[in-house]
Amino acid sequence: MAIIDNAVYVGGKRVATPASLDVTFDLIREHEGMAWIGLYRPSEAEIRAVADEFQLHGLAVEDALTGHQRAKLERYGDTLFAVLRPARYLDGPETVEFGELHVFIGTNFVVTIRHVERPSLAAVRERMEKEPELLRLGPEAVMYAILDEVVDDYEPVVSGLENDIDEIESELFSASDEDALSRRIYQLSREVIQFQRATAPLTGMLEALRRHVETAPDGDVELARLLRDVQDHTMLVSDRVNSFRSILDNALSVHSTLVTQRMTAQSIAQNDQVKKISSWAAIFFAPQLVAGVYGMNFENMPELHWHLGYPFAILLMLVFGGALWAIFRLKKWL
Repeated sequence: MAIIDNAVYVGGKRVATPASLDVTFDLIREHEGMAWIGLYRPSEAEIRAVADEFQLHGLAVEDALTGHQRAKLERYGDTLFAVLRPARYLDGPETVEFGELHVFIGTNFVVTIRHVERPSLAAVRERMEKEPELLRLGPEAVMYAILDEVVDDYEPVVSGLENDIDEIESELFSASDEDALSRRIYQLSREVIQFQRATAPLTGMLEALRRHVETAPDGDVELARLLRDVQDHTMLVSDRVNSFRSILDNALSVHSTLVTQRMTAQSIAQNDQVKKISSWAAIFFAPQLVAGVYGMNFENMPELHWHLGYPFAILLMLVFGGALWAIFRLKKWL
């Protein structure tokens, strides 16, 4: 069974822990209390049973069944449907793992559907049961506690990403493996973008939920203040994530510039080597040309019977080679 915890609350206190959903449905009608049902990777039949009992909207149920939704808050009559994207930082691989949490709240029920281990809603439930005055405020108070837990869990993720970015900045000018550094920057950029998609909608969601509490006939001022506090925390997280995006964009630009400069320097060095090789090849070619001409053994060559012909050929080789050496030296090719 996918039920992690199933409880009925009256006046902020747990009065029953039903063994099945059918018993839960009967008890909330009998005690006029609030049901808090926690599901972990439930089957379609289990979700359909809850949806039929609490008359959940078909579109919201379809989103819960399909998954892979963006963070959002939607109202269907008296029911609110929220999709949250919890995250946690994995120290070993130095990556961010994103999950998905669906929350339905109505006038007398809270249904949470988790597809990942985090956040630990057991801790949220334990906290709320220790604060019956807050839990007495109803489903909106439970929604506040869940949002507060999700946002608090973002802090280690922010710290982990910050450490990763610091490592990239330190490696930027001293990295020995350019390809590995490029891949790391792109990976971090992708994680930061996903993190932005998870955190950016929360500010508007919390604002809408706070206004709903403030304008409700039985709305609680203290609960609205608590929601505003989570909203402020969320805005701080969003600001830091946005700054990470800017830093990574700058790091990628600087890295690309450095790679281009290093490639340019290597090209210049290779060009210098080619110039030197070509210069020496030309210098050695000049004597070979003279030797080739005088080595053709034609009968009617005037220098063949000239007793100074050999010294003249040697001198010609030296003059050609020396002249080319001087020219290349002047052009700084040698």
